[in-house]
Amino acid sequence: VQLQASGGGLVQTGGSLRLSCAASGRALSGSVMGWFRQAPGKEREFVAAMRWSGGSTYYADSVKGRFTISRDNAKNLVYLQMNSLKPEDTAVYYCAADYRLITSTIRNNYAYDYWGLGTLVTVSS
Repeated sequence: VQLQASGGGLVQTGGSLRLSCAASGRALSGSVMGWFRQAPGKEREFVAAMRWSGGSTYYADSVKGRFTISRDNAKNLVYLQMNSLKPEDTAVYYCAADYRLITSTIRNNYAYDYWGLGTLVTVSS
């Protein structure tokens, strides 16, 4: 499956952005779709994930209540709605997919086989 993230940009503290991840080449049924981010000088970290079939969602504690992951089945799109953005949310955001994940590994970036190019989100203070 090929993934392409988009929607990043510059926003002020407290603002909102919606990221999109377009998937092609393989049906997403049975997959886990994840969002990760990597800030300068830091390791890539888990943000949110969703089981395509069933819709179970998972969030990092740092974004819970502010970010929402969702999907459009018909368009093979995954979204990350980001509200109440903070400067510490500044990072390159990546979408990822895998078809074999178990719940205990969903937050582990090493567990995902498919990655898209990232999109930069900058939150100014």
